[in-house]
Amino acid sequence: MRIDVITVLPQVFAPVLGASITGRALASGALDVAVHDLREYTDDRHRTTDDYPFGGGPGMVMKPEPVFRAHEDVSAMHDAPSVTILLTPQGEPLTQAIVEQLAALPRLLLLCGRYEGFDERIRTLADREVSLGDFVLTGGELPALVLIDAVARLQPGVLGHEQSAEDESFSSGLLEYPQYTRPATFRGMTVPEVLTSGDHGAVAAWRRRQSVIRTAVRRPDLIEYADLTDDEREAARRAVEEPE
Repeated sequence: MRIDVITVLPQVFAPVLGASITGRALASGALDVAVHDLREYTDDRHRTTDDYPFGGGPGMVMKPEPVFRAHEDVSAMHDAPSVTILLTPQGEPLTQAIVEQLAALPRLLLLCGRYEGFDERIRTLADREVSLGDFVLTGGELPALVLIDAVARLQPGVLGHEQSAEDESFSSGLLEYPQYTRPATFRGMTVPEVLTSGDHGAVAAWRRRQSVIRTAVRRPDLIEYADLTDDEREAARRAVEEPE
């Protein structure tokens, strides 16, 4: 997968992308990331990428000219067609379902905003607008890194064990079940006996039930749309109404 990023802060990306799973994905060739400095596409000696908003108001707005130039140039750098993602608080909230859709594409082009936002005409370049949530950051660089990390770990071979991605929170529409490791007893807290029983069927059943219960308690908005059996819906209801 190829990901191009257009940003005024290219220096932000290298330290994060080179570490851990994304670093492995890049080293293996499963992921190719190119970061492009928007200031290289300006035409004045100050390399200006922003200006005052028409109509007045606080802050500065990203100018359309350098963004359009950068988008046109970067789009033509690779044979695969790019899907352009605008990182903005006004976009649709990023979910695992969206991540999975994007991870299946051959190429993404991420546009990182700064200042008070984009000139509205820049939105015409985007195929999709994405947000990390209902809050405002100083720019699109951190959301871009989050998105890169999320799609990188879904590339074939990156995690080392394909089931790792399948079992995680949100992959099934539910939160992930509780996890434990050695020692079996720590400061009086003991691992549930079923997990040390060696009975794989019982373990799977316990994990599924715990996912349902945890989702019902922590994210009731998700449980409403989850594909559950009647018994699981009853377990979810009791977990909320009769907490332990």
